Amino acid sequence: MHEIEPFYNWRHLYTAEEDELSPFYGREYSEFEFSNTVYNYYIHPQWDDFGAANLYMKILFADYQFNYAIIELIGEWNDAVENNVMTLKRDIADILISQGIYKFILIGENVLNFYSSDDCYYEEWWEDIRDEGGWIVLLNLPVQTRQEFERSRLENYVNLLDEPKWRTFLPQHLFNLVDNWMMRRLE
Repeated sequence: MHEIEPFYNWRHLYTAEEDELSPFYGREYSEFEFSNTVYNYYIHPQWDDFGAANLYMKILFADYQFNYAIIELIGEWNDAVENNVMTLKRDIADILISQGIYKFILIGENVLNFYSSDDCYYEEWWEDIRDEGGWIVLLNLPVQTRQEFERSRLENYVNLLDEPKWRTFLPQHLFNLVDNWMMRRLE
């Protein structure tokens, strides 16, 4: 797991630690000191700890003009015990929403497990962004994780999409692809 890095090909376009509006502004990273773990396995030090025990993230891109953020996740998404969605909502999404972000692309291909609880925080997140035409899309969940997510019946708030070639896009192109898909879906 320590070799799985957050996607880095957009770093010349955006870094959250240099974005004054980002919750990770000013954060410093080590390439050599591994301290965060998922299931007692060290993960790459470029992943951001946002307060969830086994779930980490990286804001890959935020565009305040077009009101979207692309966030990559790694680990275990556990709402049943840890209430990770509450932490994600309160400590990350709320800050981004206050800065005008209301369209969220969450990349979940490294989310190993999902354990659900109730849908209160998903509903709250949706209510905070829907009047602005906002949405939440969870991209590329592994099959078993996607099945758990679907069983939780959260599709009223979070849309699941597979786009295996997302890394070949520039951020604006990925956003346009997802935004167009959401417009067709919502019509």
